[in-house]
Amino acid sequence: MFSFLKKTPSTPESKSWLARLTAGLARTGGQLSTLLVPGGKIDDELYEELETVLITADVGMDATRRLLADVRRQVKEQSLHEAGQLREALAQALHRLLAPLAQPLRTDTHKPFVIMLCGVNGAGKTTSIGKLARYFQNQGQSVLLAAGDTFRAAAREQLQEWGKRNDVTVIAQQSGDAAAVIFDAVQAAQARGIDIVLADTAGRLTTQAHLMEEIKKVKRVIAKVMPDAPHEVLLVLDANTGQNALSQVKAFDEALGVSGLVLTKLDGTAKGGVIAAIAQSHPIPVRFIGVGEGMDDLRPFIAEEFVAALLGLRT
Repeated sequence: MFSFLKKTPSTPESKSWLARLTAGLARTGGQLSTLLVPGGKIDDELYEELETVLITADVGMDATRRLLADVRRQVKEQSLHEAGQLREALAQALHRLLAPLAQPLRTDTHKPFVIMLCGVNGAGKTTSIGKLARYFQNQGQSVLLAAGDTFRAAAREQLQEWGKRNDVTVIAQQSGDAAAVIFDAVQAAQARGIDIVLADTAGRLTTQAHLMEEIKKVKRVIAKVMPDAPHEVLLVLDANTGQNALSQVKAFDEALGVSGLVLTKLDGTAKGGVIAAIAQSHPIPVRFIGVGEGMDDLRPFIAEEFVAALLGLRT
């Protein structure tokens, strides 16, 4: 049963992480567990209820239709006859949809490897930078932070605090624009032999055309100091924003060419399904997901783990 889960790690640390992720997605997992019980009948009413649960979990109409079509196919091909069997069928369908997004970020192609982070205000961008700094340090890589959010009053101080917690240098300016700060940071990283540069940028709404133009400028300026940089453009998404996250993906990708996603705040209130909507409508690799505020609460996205947590499966 649940054969695709065989890839899931089984160390104590990974089990603890999976438990936290499962707890964070319990809102959706509980609804599915209640619906897909052993002995229940597979009929049109069950499919309608399953459709409702998926849509309310932010999966979106297109992805929901795809998942249900896959489930119905499995029911027919495997002669499934009770609701409990739909749980595995849904797990298989969801895994097929999400697996292409599980592409680990490789940072060994350039030195320094420049990562530019973007996103709307409140998505958790600056906090994610602090957690990413710890993650890369744990991988044995040196890190430098660029305080490129020059709009939000406390952004520079917040990033400097993360720098202290991680014992990482933060390049900042009392005044000046984001492009200048990040330009200086990349030059400093080159001079010091740093492995990773994490460049913060100001949060902005996708409807603020002048700010979207400015962030394009930041990207162009980075390329002037290092022609092939930034090597990764990470969009940070708050999992609680539902289908609006999909709109953010489309807008930022159009402006910057987003190469990876960070999905934050999967910690109890998020429904989790928006990742399926993204996979269906605008697939971009999900590099990391976060479940809480702790320094180590940001991990690489593994499709098997996410499906197990979302459906409350035992591994």
